[in-house]
Amino acid sequence: MTELYRAMLVRRLGSPEVLELAELPRQPLRPGEVRIAVRAAGVNFPDILQVAGDYQHKPPLPFVPGFEAAGEIIETAADVTGWRTGDAVLLRTAASYAEELVAPAAALLPKPAGWSWAEAAGFPVCASTAWIALLWRGRLARGETLLVLGAGGGTGLAAVTLGAQTGAQVIAVASSAEKRAAAQQAGATLCIDPASKGWEKSVQADVVFDPVGGEIFPTAWRALKPGGRWLVVGFAGGGIPRPQANRLLLKEAELIGVRAGEQARRVPAAAKAMDQGLRDWLVGSQGGRPLIAGIYRLEEAAAGLRQLADRKATGKLVLQPG
Repeated sequence: MTELYRAMLVRRLGSPEVLELAELPRQPLRPGEVRIAVRAAGVNFPDILQVAGDYQHKPPLPFVPGFEAAGEIIETAADVTGWRTGDAVLLRTAASYAEELVAPAAALLPKPAGWSWAEAAGFPVCASTAWIALLWRGRLARGETLLVLGAGGGTGLAAVTLGAQTGAQVIAVASSAEKRAAAQQAGATLCIDPASKGWEKSVQADVVFDPVGGEIFPTAWRALKPGGRWLVVGFAGGGIPRPQANRLLLKEAELIGVRAGEQARRVPAAAKAMDQGLRDWLVGSQGGRPLIAGIYRLEEAAAGLRQLADRKATGKLVLQPG
């Protein structure tokens, strides 16, 4: 193995264009860690926030962005058991915009044999967010109605897939015919164009999965049943809604914040349940593969982030080194 590897580096905060390709020195493994040759890395909305300095976790400059990857184990610490060099894995991790990374062995999941590297890399973040949101925080049950906003993006499609697997009736809201078709393929029973006037009058949702925020909030709120649960997942729409407390009171609704990574770190029971849930998802559902919207070379990371920021992607974008 060489002593240097390539990675996309953030030396100053800003737009995606601040990313630059750099060579970094390999770090020694600590107990419990493995070194992974990255075959693909997922591109996610939090990456944009992190590069801009707007994400809740702010690593010191300079840093390598990215939160998920898939690849092959090329080295293990002496105390690591259950994994060996050559194993194909995927994981939620930091610093994934790189040719290689070091991560705890406990974070690894096995890559399904039939999945591409891109599909494997596009799975961990969206799937874990959907799992924590719907099943842990949202308590979604079979037979309930789930409304998914932003259903054509990677996180939205994961929520549609998991909701359908859970036995909920899934209603998808997505801004283009292509995105609505993808949501239907993922398991939505009804797909809605948010530009359609009065669409909310025909929907009564027990749970709303909202990674969008922005201008759709007041309209979609009217689609929530009395006693329903609204899951605040993110603000890809650009604006942060300011719900009025009287609306919560009148509907006797729950407004629930979702931070999947923080929940898994803070609540061991959540981490254990999510790990098993994701393993079951990987093993048991051929329909659970992420839809890959585009593949960029590592050095094209800024272009991938720009496409995501402009909300032009249907499904997941990934980077592939080499």
